[in-house]
Amino acid sequence: MKMLFALVMVFSFITSFLLANSLELGSPAPQLKVLTDEGITLDLGEALSTGTTLVFFYPKAMTPGCVKQACSLRDGWDELQARDVKIFGVSKDTVKTQAQFRDKYTLPFTLLADTDRKIADAFSKPMIRQAYLFKDGILVWRDLMAATSNQATEVLAALDEL
Repeated sequence: MKMLFALVMVFSFITSFLLANSLELGSPAPQLKVLTDEGITLDLGEALSTGTTLVFFYPKAMTPGCVKQACSLRDGWDELQARDVKIFGVSKDTVKTQAQFRDKYTLPFTLLADTDRKIADAFSKPMIRQAYLFKDGILVWRDLMAATSNQATEVLAALDEL
């Protein structure tokens, strides 16, 4: 019983920490210059300023959960494109690793290399699996404990509710 109580307390603390340090709904898109998987500098704030854009975070390219998450969005690409959703994936991996990840799994969206953690810091402190939807530069939905293999399904459901 004590172990269960301890686990509940740890989970509550972690959840509170994530919620307290995350970009709030209604917030404007962070204004940052970032590197893409092609080594090109992207103005992220500008990229998020028009239309609907998903920014999803994953801890490390090529790892099982991150592959499932990215491939879920790849597999849902046609439906997301039919809804005019742009997608950016973010991890602390290098430009080279992000490019390898994109190529290996035929990911049709841009990956961002956050080696200095400035993107993670603008959204939330820990680099964990999360997802954020922006509409015309304003945060309209977030999932602070994002799914792995169901990421596309969850994003599509969120779009239906917006």
